[in-house]
Amino acid sequence: MGGPIRICFVCSGNICRSPTAEVVLRTRLTEAGWADEVVIDSAGTGPWHAGKDMDPRAREALSSHGYHPPPHVARQFLPEDFASRDLVIALDGGHVSRLGQLARLAEDPADAAASINLLRSYDPAAVATGELDLPDPYYGGAAEFQIALTQIEAACAGLAQALGRRFDGARREG
Repeated sequence: MGGPIRICFVCSGNICRSPTAEVVLRTRLTEAGWADEVVIDSAGTGPWHAGKDMDPRAREALSSHGYHPPPHVARQFLPEDFASRDLVIALDGGHVSRLGQLARLAEDPADAAASINLLRSYDPAAVATGELDLPDPYYGGAAEFQIALTQIEAACAGLAQALGRRFDGARREG
């Protein structure tokens, strides 16, 4: 393969869902021995929380499940970010729509648009029910953050499996 796969998770403000997904996937890939194969970051569709840390409720949900979330600095996803990402993974359909608008402004609009995926599309149970949006826990309480984490874990397990198959195939070819 030509270097690590570059993944960016995108939600609204980059303080709840996308940094949680970043921590969960990084943990899964580290456990599987694939940490060096992937570069993971996250961003938001808007600037509202740029420069801020992860929401304390998201951090607490992660910590209560044994994760070790590092310091986080929220940022906004920009059209030029597509050029340095292989996968741009949205957390809900609104993010897909906004990313589609930004893709039209990217250096290679077709390639940018092709890189956009929904996180829960990697969770077979979510696909089976057609519930691919991951609800925003921001206006809820601890329970909503726990639900979001459970859904993120299920989707990241599927994403990690998909990436693992890709890495295994590349190793066999190499």
